[in-house]
Amino acid sequence: QVQLVESGGGLVQAGGSLNLSCAASGSIFSINAMGWYRQAPGNERELVATITTASSTNYADSVKGRFIISRDNAKNTVYLQMRSLKPEDTAVYYCYADRVYTTTTMGDYWGQGTQVTVSS
Repeated sequence: QVQLVESGGGLVQAGGSLNLSCAASGSIFSINAMGWYRQAPGNERELVATITTASSTNYADSVKGRFIISRDNAKNTVYLQMRSLKPEDTAVYYCYADRVYTTTTMGDYWGQGTQVTVSS
């Protein structure tokens, strides 16, 4: 069974930094794209950043120049470096893995979410 486990959330002051990580576990053969989404109270879940196996990246306009996504394919892990954080970055951040192939299955998976709170 595939699981995504996030870590690294917390409370930080505006202008500060946080690093998130998400490790996929299970009998994984390969993962297509991985990414981060976020959901603030009262809002829909929105894309933050994605990265393909070939390390092609895509960012939401609101985080361009402040956040960096990366991945370690050998460890099935995706990272999100967040810099110059703003109060509007406050949300639950979810890890996402697209087209995860195991020896017997293929599917998309979400992590349980990690809270990021930026105080003003």
